[in-house]
Amino acid sequence: MSERGPGPVILRRLLGKELRALREKADVAMAEAARYVGVGNPTMSKIELGRQNIGLGNLRALLHLYGVEGELHDELLNRGVQANQKDWWSSYGDTVPDWFRTYIGMESDADQILTYECEAIPGLLQTEDYTAAVRRAFWPGIAEEDAQRSAAMRRDRQQHLVGEDAPQFHAVINEAVLHRVVGSSEVMRHQLKHLANRAKLDHVRVQVLPFTAGAHPAMNGAFSVLQFQDEELSTVYVEIEPGGLYPERPIDIARYRLVFSQIAELALDETKSQALIGKLAKQM
Repeated sequence: MSERGPGPVILRRLLGKELRALREKADVAMAEAARYVGVGNPTMSKIELGRQNIGLGNLRALLHLYGVEGELHDELLNRGVQANQKDWWSSYGDTVPDWFRTYIGMESDADQILTYECEAIPGLLQTEDYTAAVRRAFWPGIAEEDAQRSAAMRRDRQQHLVGEDAPQFHAVINEAVLHRVVGSSEVMRHQLKHLANRAKLDHVRVQVLPFTAGAHPAMNGAFSVLQFQDEELSTVYVEIEPGGLYPERPIDIARYRLVFSQIAELALDETKSQALIGKLAKQM
């Protein structure tokens, strides 16, 4: 996790994890805790999973119910304040769907990111023109201003990949992605050159899963594994329409890690992947 400290999304998850542990230690049922602060069980579950903010009034009430006092009480209240702060992407408003904000927050704090893409260049490796073209294709009729705003948000998101606290990033990209012309030949040529340049960074690995690999374990679709030093924070992100899934059970995370390692074995090594990307860029 970065030296600047975790962002609001991770703080919410850490706070939720602590609240769940405190509730269980106090032998209080979730339903009882929910009634005590006047919320439903689903809301209390989301709070403990770190998927929903908790107001300071409700946080104080829960800490009282669980018998928490002293330094721990003050520390958790302070964490609650920080967890409710706005994230850097808040200025982009509706450009970032609610279901994707959780992912961005975790991505910003992850220590390692493993991602497989079968339809598009991974978001952290896209150029602005490529991103805008994807948005136009995904949302026919989108205003040009909105497409460009999405591209600008993606650009700001990518600063994390080249900053001092950058995570280890390993991407396996289906070869079909490199052949699919998005936007125009010129846009695609610049995108492939950008991809090749990013792959030269010490903390970035890019491999291409070639057509010759045949059937493979990731044929169900794209996914990302976000890994943290605190293993309990690690998760998987699977994008669906119209939202995203976060399998968090240890068995699910282990399965996706295994799949990623298998497709990485099937993929071209980094040198051959670079050669293929460069060859295709010249053909655009």
